[in-house]
Amino acid sequence: MSYTIKHVFFDLDHTLWDFDKNSGLTFDKIFKINNINTNLDDFLEVYEPINLNYWKLYREEKVTKSALRYGRLKEAFDAINIAIEDDMINHLSEEYIEHLTSFNHLFEGTFEILDYLKDKYHLHIITNGFEEAQERKMRSSNIRNYFKTITNSEMVGVKKPNPKIFNHALHIANAKTSESIMIGDSVEADIEGAHKIGMDTIHFDYKDVHNDHNYKRITNLRAIVNHL
Repeated sequence: MSYTIKHVFFDLDHTLWDFDKNSGLTFDKIFKINNINTNLDDFLEVYEPINLNYWKLYREEKVTKSALRYGRLKEAFDAINIAIEDDMINHLSEEYIEHLTSFNHLFEGTFEILDYLKDKYHLHIITNGFEEAQERKMRSSNIRNYFKTITNSEMVGVKKPNPKIFNHALHIANAKTSESIMIGDSVEADIEGAHKIGMDTIHFDYKDVHNDHNYKRITNLRAIVNHL
């Protein structure tokens, strides 16, 4: 147990907000609205790794926001041999963002762990997600009020793992590196990014597939109590 940590920084997607579940429900909804006849499971099977790759390119400044939103859908439909016009892909990309926050499933234990932490630490968010969507996600899922500051990559102009976003988050939180810990699902963006500026970390490996590193690792959010 640490007595020096005062500030706990969380990633949002894939860490507190169950992105995969909410995303799948959103695609089911917008495909029905737009009469897209495809097997949802087949689509999601190819879409999810394509989406993760696009987010990696986005972090590395290799694609724009609009290219990410279009490209991940175009490549997924191509992968399952479904021909969709560009106008419809652009329409679906907009509807996806619009409807995504109508589903607000959180990871098991989210409220429990936030209630445990809120009186002991200052809680914050650092996210690479799009600013307009992230704010809606937190408000719609009733977790916004737990967090004193929200740092978004769009407001800083860089994305995790760039040290600038972590330093910005620390600055607006009035937090010292030695008093702060980062909790997130991405080894590259959250854990290695925070470690590079000297922050402590906890890797939330919700799929339980990354046991090949020496960082503190949990597979259930409730296990945070073993470290804080």
